[in-house]
Amino acid sequence: MKTALITLALLATLQSQAKDFKSFVQILNKVEAKGQKKGVKPGDNGRAIGPLQIHYKYWRDAMQADPSIGGRYADCNQWSYSVKVVKAYLSRYAPDAIRRMDYKTLARIHNGGPNGHLEVATVSYWLEFKRNL
Repeated sequence: MKTALITLALLATLQSQAKDFKSFVQILNKVEAKGQKKGVKPGDNGRAIGPLQIHYKYWRDAMQADPSIGGRYADCNQWSYSVKVVKAYLSRYAPDAIRRMDYKTLARIHNGGPNGHLEVATVSYWLEFKRNL
């Protein structure tokens, strides 16, 4: 009995430690590009690019939040650059969710914009994201 409780506590600890930004973007990549990180075709009728499917307006918002990222929109086709863009965007619109690593809020804002976590249209996106946890 005591061993089972220790095992459960250890699993809970490992799960909470796994909830970090790196894990979040890995799951986001699975949802957005089936885990593909290079050579990803544009999505959303050509309006989103790269392994995290970033729209131009999303990129522009991220650049306003953190101009030090630099680069061009086309750089969103690169994995490491697109991760920086997503982090800047979500830090701008959901700083509390970033601190809490609230995957639900973060995924819905990524999908639906600054108020995406309030939009009914992003619920199905969250459910798809959740299936990949």
